[in-house]
Amino acid sequence: MRWTLLPLLLCPLFASAAASPDWRSGWGLTGGPDQGPRQAAGGIASVQLEGSGERWQARVDNHLAGPVQITLSQDVGAALLPGLPVQAVLQPAARVVVAQLPLPAQPQRLNVRLEAIPGDPAARPQDVAYALPFISTRFQVTQAPQGRYSHSDPENRDAIDFALPEGTPVLAARRGKVMQVQGNFTENGTDPLRDRTRANFIRILHEDGSMAVYAHLRANGVLVRSGQQVETGQRIGLSGNTGYSTAPHLHFVVQANTGMQLQSVPVRIVTDRGELHFAREDGPTGPAASP
Repeated sequence: MRWTLLPLLLCPLFASAAASPDWRSGWGLTGGPDQGPRQAAGGIASVQLEGSGERWQARVDNHLAGPVQITLSQDVGAALLPGLPVQAVLQPAARVVVAQLPLPAQPQRLNVRLEAIPGDPAARPQDVAYALPFISTRFQVTQAPQGRYSHSDPENRDAIDFALPEGTPVLAARRGKVMQVQGNFTENGTDPLRDRTRANFIRILHEDGSMAVYAHLRANGVLVRSGQQVETGQRIGLSGNTGYSTAPHLHFVVQANTGMQLQSVPVRIVTDRGELHFAREDGPTGPAASP
């Protein structure tokens, strides 16, 4: 059978990323609907319909150098289509046919929704010691875990914001593989709708399936490439002030996919002077960390 792209004039294909009203969109988790034939979910994955006659297949491509969990479904309220919804975990850079779609005769419109989340839900993060992701003997934590300004959502609840001058070398806090990078944005601001998606960041996959995010890097401040293996203490980027940010800092968080949902993971950061301890915040600006 000859496989061709589903004609958009007859059966438009629509896909969108998981709904995300908060700033996680800055870490490459959301993207606006693409009106072209190849639909993307925030740059993480894309879906394409191929087929002929009444038989079509949905092929999903994983664009990351790490596992991705996807759900392919129809829009709310749409007529049920055999083969949907379907959920799958795609291996790094995989291209997989996830559904066979027997379409009804003379279809007028087909709305398909693709949701994609980095990571494998089967991962079990281990309790390991992380290194400080920069070199310094004294530093300021501008927002601790559970910070009221932007550390209240599940994927950032255990994040730590370190105040760093722009251009400070950022180091890998743990060995792993670079899974995702974004590094071409130049501006910052406090408008959530405008600035959430403009943060430069690096996502590193660890051997236990957890993922560290190093965010708000400066423009062209990503010094590693997707798929690259990095060691603890290796220079991976330069700190900055891009995206939804009020001042130069490094946003550091470790996350795990708990089933189409990213959840932050508490981490132990150990320095030459001992383990860091973070006090619960009483306001939008947190206390300094102390070993």
